Amino acid sequence: MKRLISIYSLFCLVLFTGRAEDGSRLWLRNTPVTNLPFESISYRGDGGIAVQELQQAWAGMTGSRLPRVDTPQANTLVLKTEKNKPLGKDGFSIRTNETGQTILTAQNETAHLYGIFHLLRLIQTGHTGPFNLTEIPTYSIRILNHWDNLNGTIERGYAGYSLWKWDELPATLSPRYEAYARANASIGINATVLNNVNANPQILSTQYLEKVKAIADIFRPYGIQVYLSVNFASPTVLDGLADADPLRKEVRLWWKNKAKEIYTLIPDFGGFLVKANSEGQPGPQDYGRTHADGANMLAEALKPYKGIVMWRAFVYDPKEPDRAKQAYDEFMPLDGKFHDNVIVQVKNGPVDFQPREPFTPLFGAMKKTPVMAELQITQEYLGFSNHLAYLGTMWEEFLQADTWQAGEGSTVARVTDGTIYPHKLTAISGVANIGEDTNWTGHHFAQANWYAFGRLAWNHNLTAGAIAGEWLRQTFTTNPEFVTPVTELMLQSREAVVNYMMPLGLHHLFAWGHHYGPEPWCDIPGARPDWLPSYYHKASSYGIGFDRTHKGSNAVAQYHAPLSEQFNGINTCPEPYLLWFHHAPWDHRMKNGRILWDELCYKYDTGVQQVRQFQKTWDRMQPYVDTERFLHIQSRLRTQARDAVWWKDACLLYFQQYSKRPVPYDIERPVHELEELKKIKLDMTHHN
Repeated sequence: MKRLISIYSLFCLVLFTGRAEDGSRLWLRNTPVTNLPFESISYRGDGGIAVQELQQAWAGMTGSRLPRVDTPQANTLVLKTEKNKPLGKDGFSIRTNETGQTILTAQNETAHLYGIFHLLRLIQTGHTGPFNLTEIPTYSIRILNHWDNLNGTIERGYAGYSLWKWDELPATLSPRYEAYARANASIGINATVLNNVNANPQILSTQYLEKVKAIADIFRPYGIQVYLSVNFASPTVLDGLADADPLRKEVRLWWKNKAKEIYTLIPDFGGFLVKANSEGQPGPQDYGRTHADGANMLAEALKPYKGIVMWRAFVYDPKEPDRAKQAYDEFMPLDGKFHDNVIVQVKNGPVDFQPREPFTPLFGAMKKTPVMAELQITQEYLGFSNHLAYLGTMWEEFLQADTWQAGEGSTVARVTDGTIYPHKLTAISGVANIGEDTNWTGHHFAQANWYAFGRLAWNHNLTAGAIAGEWLRQTFTTNPEFVTPVTELMLQSREAVVNYMMPLGLHHLFAWGHHYGPEPWCDIPGARPDWLPSYYHKASSYGIGFDRTHKGSNAVAQYHAPLSEQFNGINTCPEPYLLWFHHAPWDHRMKNGRILWDELCYKYDTGVQQVRQFQKTWDRMQPYVDTERFLHIQSRLRTQARDAVWWKDACLLYFQQYSKRPVPYDIERPVHELEELKKIKLDMTHHN
């Protein structure tokens, strides 16, 4: 009998670990591990989803299940449910006691699930106890925003079509729905917005709400609440109301009835995400009302069900002389005027998910209204799924930026997590990079950005390096000969993209519409000026950059002292933001002694050389990586290296027309002709 069991265990192990390494398992590969910290498990009842996940992982690591015992012994994992107020609803503790038992304590099944996934992460990354830790998430709502459309396309999605098969729902349920829920729960994500912020009103029709219910039912065991993006004009489109004026009683009643319908189907529905009066979307300003009027109407409809409104602050007007200022100008006068179940969702930077931006000054400035960050996981402005750009470093830079709004140490993280402003609502969102591609994200390394968002949403004090190491050990191998150099590659990757695309504070030099390649010369007749690169770079014979100083648009005044003064001075402004805040002369002397033009050239060249080094590093990793993923990533790095040269040549040859200066002779010569580059027109429609 023992021989039969051992043969069966070996068969399970081979079966599980022998699957193709196509990236479909993400970081949940559960590869074989020796020296495991438990020999048995003890729990009450059926243990729920937490035990199910543990046993599935255990089969992958050992080829067998973890035996259950009624009486805990040494080397037993004990799941304990206890009303422990300090842990909150999602927190957990893991302690190894003096008898060798490991006790996982949490208040509910979902928190137990988070604890199990954390234990598995520790085991898979080489930590086998004893354990003594407590984990409490820094944000209560950790949410993915999907920009998925009802026709299956994804706006700014680069990993194929949408996971949500609306035409098949609710009758047919894709197995990827549960796989998606598992992956999110494993990194602590507890909410998701299913549809695009440019919302189709049909999502609120009864037909589609039945489909949403089917998805919500699958997500519920994994602790994931479903939210919907809503179109502010839905009452007029769906039921023919004369208008969508938020102060009119018929409109308010429509939303109350719609909320009742939703919660009858989905009792734990999270609420609404709203993009209003932005980029042509309808909103309360269409009727002379404010953002607060619109948000509060929806908040009142959701209030009886404990639902919330996430109201986006991404607004800008083509008549505004500086697009970067408008969110602050529009929302600061409304601080304190939103209901307590409204949270304002603000992009990390004041323009639009650029490779590098200073933080949006609304963070910390809005003191009476909860504010949540919106990060973009999908790489709209970072080379799509063609470029390796690990964004953990970008988000760490943003979250640890000091706003100074409540004195030194008022970081973006601390003014949004309830530490400094004790709002009951705390949240952070990420625009998802997930599609139906086998590896979920198009580029295997883009999985790391989904992973990093979840880990930082759970604990914003984690470092980008620690997260990268975790992800690599679970996704590829724990071998330090692989982990050490590839972690370093990841930590350099975002800066490399900044260098070869838009160094020193340049921004929005992208080609029209698709935002993939360089087009600093772009000039579309009749186009909005704030959609054209020249609006931002303002290159001239004198210099380059956007003047946001006191003498320019005065955007610096939106930042708290001492940042306002620091950004205002051309010699005190941090050089990574120099051309964001200053129209600097070509011969401006940089801190390293070079003039601005030369430094710009060296930055572009450095980016190219960095990507070439990434290629060399990756090629050396071939012995440690399966063939399928190795070749995929190798090919993407070749594309990235070619694109980096394209960016470098396009920008330097174009700006050289204004600087009238030579490219320094010790860096790589341009290999393209400017006029040939201007003829490149990419068809990127397949991405949307």
